[in-house]
Amino acid sequence: MNRNYEAIKAHYAASDRRDVEAMMAPITEETRWTEMAGFPYAGTYIGSGAIIAGAFKRIGEEWDDYAFSLERLIDGAKTIVGIGTYSGRYKNIGKAMTARVVHVWDMEERAGSSTLSSSRIPGLVAEATK
Repeated sequence: MNRNYEAIKAHYAASDRRDVEAMMAPITEETRWTEMAGFPYAGTYIGSGAIIAGAFKRIGEEWDDYAFSLERLIDGAKTIVGIGTYSGRYKNIGKAMTARVVHVWDMEERAGSSTLSSSRIPGLVAEATK
């Protein structure tokens, strides 16, 4: 199996365990993490500190039971694609949501290590549920 694929697979396994340190293992200070327009945390964050502050910390503060359920992980050598669903309950209004999402991980080999760029593309419609 591809080393890039294994690194991203481990990232998702760590996410399932809510282990942020292990989730950030493939992240370098050069990693560009883009939350796409239309997502509440839209923007590009560079490096683990900015990614945690700009996305993960805010999600933890604003959501209950926020989760990503990975349905398919595609090995495209230097591009790994994760397909799944976000779910959670927004604390301010108490409403639950689900949203389809695609994560695109573009890996770049540099001097024996990998750097990555991650784009997280939410579905066009988030479904509010009771």
